[in-house]
Amino acid sequence: MDMRALAMLALISMTSLAAGRLVEGSAASPVRVLVYEDLQCPDCSQFRMMLDVHLLPKYKDKVGFEHRDFPLPKHSWARKAAIAARFFESVKPELGVEFRRVTMAKLASIAPEAFDAHVASFAKANGVEPAKAAAGLTDPRFAKLVDSDYEEGVARGVAKTPTVFVEGEPFIETFTVTELSKAIDAALGSAKN
Repeated sequence: MDMRALAMLALISMTSLAAGRLVEGSAASPVRVLVYEDLQCPDCSQFRMMLDVHLLPKYKDKVGFEHRDFPLPKHSWARKAAIAARFFESVKPELGVEFRRVTMAKLASIAPEAFDAHVASFAKANGVEPAKAAAGLTDPRFAKLVDSDYEEGVARGVAKTPTVFVEGEPFIETFTVTELSKAIDAALGSAKN
């Protein structure tokens, strides 16, 4: 196993479900970064890399990065991907994160007609029965969770992905790690006071 794979395993181990929300990093932290994401969005894929390479290594013990689903209607399989992620989270939170990560990494190679095969392949590779994963795609409980996140995002004014909130301050679509880190550092400073 290479060093990147070992680092990813360490980061995944910091994943939990806090109050029904998928949280990477510190679920106990008073500082929350809310991430509205679309699993078929190229900008979200870039943010996922920023999260894995820069933000989680720096803040995993201090900040909770909370995932919210916001599948954009223009993306043909984004909603199904969010539902699949919720299914895998129900099996194990780390598996939900890994599904999100793998799906965003493979955006260019997932055709709409091949999405179900992507879910089945991921399930099989991770010890989950593919038929159970397929059933999860039509489970109304998971669809309701995704729809609830989406409606909450609309109520907050989210229209593009990713939209990331740090203490209420929105970062929309394209932003730098420096901009986001500055806001996180300010939130951590305020939390200490």
